[in-house]
Amino acid sequence: MIRLDIAAWSDVGQQRELNQDRVFYQVLQSADADPVAVGIVADGMGGHLAGEVASHWVVETLKRELTDQFVPPDPRQTVQLTSEQLKAMARAVENGLRPSDVPVMQQLRKAVDRANAAVHDYAAHRPQEAMGAGSTLTMVFVKGKRVYVVNVGDSRTYLLRQDQLVQLTQDHSRVAELIAAGRLTVQESWNHPQSGLITRCLGYIAHVEPDIKAYDLESGDRLLLCSDGIWEMLREPALMVRIIKSAPDLRTAACRLVEAANHAGGQDNLSVVLLALVEQPDISF
Repeated sequence: MIRLDIAAWSDVGQQRELNQDRVFYQVLQSADADPVAVGIVADGMGGHLAGEVASHWVVETLKRELTDQFVPPDPRQTVQLTSEQLKAMARAVENGLRPSDVPVMQQLRKAVDRANAAVHDYAAHRPQEAMGAGSTLTMVFVKGKRVYVVNVGDSRTYLLRQDQLVQLTQDHSRVAELIAAGRLTVQESWNHPQSGLITRCLGYIAHVEPDIKAYDLESGDRLLLCSDGIWEMLREPALMVRIIKSAPDLRTAACRLVEAANHAGGQDNLSVVLLALVEQPDISF
């Protein structure tokens, strides 16, 4: 039997007046089907209240678009696939995905498109208060042991497996591009004058392309979603691993990560979502 545990924590930090981050999570545990969970971190940006509004609309739109994923399935329901859907599944298999990944990834992409449109349209109709509004997004959607990771911007999702913390997302930022091109080291990137410049976000333009990837989870795996305020303050993966593994539960771990980032300077808003996959023996009588 699989159980998904999840917790979140968000804080304004030490140097900001407003918290423009938004976090959200939801879990559906069912005796008749694999558990389903979603976790979201959105980091808003823009002057006045634009960033706060952007991250709010991103989260609210994604919640609405994914509502049907949290309705217990009807075992009597049958699904008829169109020829286009069958072709999409064939292409997915060619690219190393599973046929079952296709409808999930299509729905996630549609949800992100609508979240982007919600922010973009809001800014277009209220330019004085929302000019320049935008938001990063890192989101995980878990069905059983399969996780779909969605990313736009420089908020991150990590996988903690045993003692190894692996970044699953790729930052959409200028310094990430320079690092990938071999023109900058990770150490040099911390103090680079363009360290805060992202190259992709939700809401700033009419269409944005999210990264969507699928992975298999193992029992004991933990997923860490965080805004850049966390990973820029806690620069050593080993430190984040120690904080998470030493905590008695996920909520405490999320709180301690935020506390550690505040202790290191708290230069930005600080947000964390932690999700754990726990596999338990199925005991039946």
